[in-house]
Amino acid sequence: MNPAAAVAGAQSAAVVPSASASATTASKAAQPARPLLRHVHYENLVAGMAGGVLSTLALHPLDLVKIRFAVNDGLALRPRYNGILHCLATIWKHEGLRGLYLGVTPNMWGAGASWGLYFFFYNAIKAYKTEDKVESLGATEHLVSAAEAGVMTLCITNPIWVTKTRLVLQYEAGIDSSKRQYQGMFDALIKIYKYEGIRGLYKGFVPGLFGTSHGALQFMAYEELKSKYNRYRNRPSDLKLSTLEYISMAALSKIFAVSATYPYQVVRARLQDQHNKYSGVVDVIQRTWRKEGVHGFYKGIVPNIIRVTPACCITFVVYEKVSQTLLGFKKND
Repeated sequence: MNPAAAVAGAQSAAVVPSASASATTASKAAQPARPLLRHVHYENLVAGMAGGVLSTLALHPLDLVKIRFAVNDGLALRPRYNGILHCLATIWKHEGLRGLYLGVTPNMWGAGASWGLYFFFYNAIKAYKTEDKVESLGATEHLVSAAEAGVMTLCITNPIWVTKTRLVLQYEAGIDSSKRQYQGMFDALIKIYKYEGIRGLYKGFVPGLFGTSHGALQFMAYEELKSKYNRYRNRPSDLKLSTLEYISMAALSKIFAVSATYPYQVVRARLQDQHNKYSGVVDVIQRTWRKEGVHGFYKGIVPNIIRVTPACCITFVVYEKVSQTLLGFKKND
């Protein structure tokens, strides 16, 4: 055999895999890179904010009542109320409409930001987890996704909730404006930071972390109810529902979540209250249990359910309709 031919043959053989490897590399390089923020949609943020703001405007007085009941630990300075209607009538009589809407500004900011960010993060996380998967997410995956979204949202919004609680608990503000400790949301933020530092703005953060279980349970129940309802009706699991169906799913999921997690809201409100001092979460739990028993951890739950159930329905229906509209526009462009 001619040595020169053998060498040439070997060289040509070596060239073939090299060319093949180059082609593979080139084809991989030719594939468009997936954008990092491909699952992030501002439409979810806008729709969630719209739902949160509208529901807050409609039902803020009941939120105020819930907080006043939740912190009612027997201090002499606190007003005495015999029930929801008596509380609303008393505030209206002594403080007028303005009294019923104490703290509404941070509540609107907080609810709008919280719902907007929650839907924003939740849908992005869920989309990442469902990418390249044939089956839809299960209950546990929905639960974890919602919990992750809740923690991210709380890190951003906790200072707003502290200011809302402080403003709502200015009992004499409607009678004598000179007795106000805080003149508004931004005044409260500045004063809390000035006198209590970052720690003051993040009071209630730890029970708030436990509170992410509330949103996680609610979103898990909401997703599972929608999916199982569609399967029961022999429809695709992700089919869009009617307004009444969205209202039903939202109400049932909210009542379930509130019943399971309400005590953390009492602990959080008491930590944020400027009229009493606690050393931490354990101190609140111990003192509440010692003085008020189990009942103490469920103070304000009735006005809370009366408020949050329609609020949740408004929020979810507005979110679903606005997001569908915005995403529809985007798809058509």
